[in-house]
Amino acid sequence: MQAIWKIISSKAEAEPVFSGGEHVRPLIVVRSPRARQMRLIVSPSDGNVRLTIPRRAALAEAQRWAESKRSWVEAQLAALPEPQPIRPGMTLPLAGASVTLDWSEHYPRKPRKSGSVVQVGGPLDTLAGRVLRWLKAEAKIVLEAESRELSRRLGVTLGRVGVGDPVSRWGSCSPSGDLRYSWRLILAPASVRRATVAHEVAHRVHMNHGPHFHALVAELLGDDPAPSRRWLRTHGAKLHWFGRSP
Repeated sequence: MQAIWKIISSKAEAEPVFSGGEHVRPLIVVRSPRARQMRLIVSPSDGNVRLTIPRRAALAEAQRWAESKRSWVEAQLAALPEPQPIRPGMTLPLAGASVTLDWSEHYPRKPRKSGSVVQVGGPLDTLAGRVLRWLKAEAKIVLEAESRELSRRLGVTLGRVGVGDPVSRWGSCSPSGDLRYSWRLILAPASVRRATVAHEVAHRVHMNHGPHFHALVAELLGDDPAPSRRWLRTHGAKLHWFGRSP
């Protein structure tokens, strides 16, 4: 099957480059057979500047149009959250608490949480990758435990529970009962994480977003989930910048 999305320009010299705040991004141009007009977006999760154009649109004209939107694009880039690279001594949110990343060459390579400190050793140039893998593993443990606890209370079965790094959703539930979450929920307040879990587990009863579904989410959570949804709308983009370098 022919891919719907096709990148048609990858040469840096052919692309306008936009700069705003700490973010510098080339224009990414894609053709879509479904597009009826040009559409320019700045992704809040990674800062990519993407121009979608109809299949037969002229590339040069499309690039000129994107260039005419430079002030808007660069304002959007400047408004993005700052990257949060992983560095020794940083404070990071973990399952609703703040912990400090304590690196020493005398510690084991694998991160280990001790109270409010995460101890980790190994080479500094691979520190970020090891911390991210550890966070993803911790996220899976916490999210699976909370999902299965709520499923037992609700009297429903679950399939597999996994984590990934999607940019457009925080969780999903398949018709067969598999749940999948963004691992970055481990960086969110505990109430936000639990509200997301309640949302996905409730889909095992209602595969829709009707009134009965929302009532069940509130019942499982024991609270109003609306503040948690607002938190994700307001602060969720910042979670995607954790672990990214400038």
